[in-house]
Amino acid sequence: MSVVTRTHYINGEWLPAHGTTLIEVDNPVDGSLVGAVPAGDAVDVDRAVAAARSAFAPWSATTMEHRIAVVEALAALLDRDRDTLAAILTSEMGSPITFARQAQVGVAIADLHALVGAARAHQERGSVSNSLVVSEPIGVVAAITPWNFPLHQIALKLGAALLAGCTVVLKPSEVAPLNAVRLAELIAELDLPAGTVNVVFGDGQAGEPLAAHPDVDMVTFTGSRAVGERVAVAAARTITKVALELGGKSAAVILDDAPISDSVTGVLRSCFANAGQTCAALTRVLVPNAMKHEWESAAVAALAGWQLGDPAVEGTAVGPLASHKQQGVVRGFISRAIDDGARLLAGGAQVTEEFEAGAYVLPTIFSDVTPEMAIFREEVFGPVLVITGYDTEAQAIALANDSDYGLSGGVWSNDSERALTVALQLRTGTVGLNGAGLDVGAPFGGYKQSGLGRECGTHGFEEFLEVKSIMGAAAFH
Repeated sequence: MSVVTRTHYINGEWLPAHGTTLIEVDNPVDGSLVGAVPAGDAVDVDRAVAAARSAFAPWSATTMEHRIAVVEALAALLDRDRDTLAAILTSEMGSPITFARQAQVGVAIADLHALVGAARAHQERGSVSNSLVVSEPIGVVAAITPWNFPLHQIALKLGAALLAGCTVVLKPSEVAPLNAVRLAELIAELDLPAGTVNVVFGDGQAGEPLAAHPDVDMVTFTGSRAVGERVAVAAARTITKVALELGGKSAAVILDDAPISDSVTGVLRSCFANAGQTCAALTRVLVPNAMKHEWESAAVAALAGWQLGDPAVEGTAVGPLASHKQQGVVRGFISRAIDDGARLLAGGAQVTEEFEAGAYVLPTIFSDVTPEMAIFREEVFGPVLVITGYDTEAQAIALANDSDYGLSGGVWSNDSERALTVALQLRTGTVGLNGAGLDVGAPFGGYKQSGLGRECGTHGFEEFLEVKSIMGAAAFH
């Protein structure tokens, strides 16, 4: 499958890019060319923002019922094109086709339905004290999205913004932009005023002027902590609201009464799905020293279910990383962990000859990892799990919280009340008990350097609203 465009989707049309440079997109399995998009620049961004600004008045004036109908129609189009979108995602970023169909596209559809539910329940006006409090759309939204779950992240930002009455300029990742090409074609089928949704392709040469644009009212960004800082700095020049969903180095706390088999299965699924390219992945596991050896043995044995394979083949568990660049980053972390004294239990930097041409990394497990090691502290964004032993529950909680990040976490115990007590002490935005996964109706986001704001459901929808108090008008509600 090849997707090539020299245009951006602006003001309801496919308009030629200002420049002539194309960004080529390679299949991470073998490096073959699967598509290309234009390298957008500040001129393209200006055109897209102007279109979104012009469309804001008519779109924000529509009824909530109409916006809900549009977003429900978008969800239906994604479902209709599920196989096509999954195939595009597999070719451009290596996500196994079964996972792409069920999670990459399926979760995007679920996101939109959950946001619709939140919009239906939302009260635009209410009385507080002696005031009428009104929620209003924030305005023009710049959405900058990542390559690991590209469609899911676009759906979260686009769906919430549209339901709130905002208009959008989307800048998808240059690593995985081809799904956004197809998405823009689907958006063209919707009943939207021209300019309501615009898509500008490119790298930082488009992203930076978009984040800094004076006619943008909000920037929502998902990606690395380093780039998130740059986005925040750019937006700060105009005091523009910023929502950031950044990295994580999330801990799974295995309590001494937890079933080993269940906890191993849950942790490995979190860490190795999507080749470890999941911001909320549980990549640090904290295990009581008394059961550490048994847990490690079970984890190594369970790796038999996480074999490398061709992502285009149904049932493949682990495909390549999204790019050879990311493969180099992950291999560097593995080598450094060995140099730092971590004990390699399984995996490593090398793969068999069958997979050498692709951006593959074996699912890797380290033990005897201490807080002084980079592999304990830094986000790898690949299939690498590290194990650290502990003696007391208090020590486990301290180790879990010993991080610059605070995006996710997990607790395993046979006693649900005990698990909850530990979860409440973790300084992180989400915690799964005994393997519970993403809940698209609940708020998702992080503490500390994992970001600002929340996505998903009611909280994600409300990020795109301003609140106005009209004093003395409570009686008008």
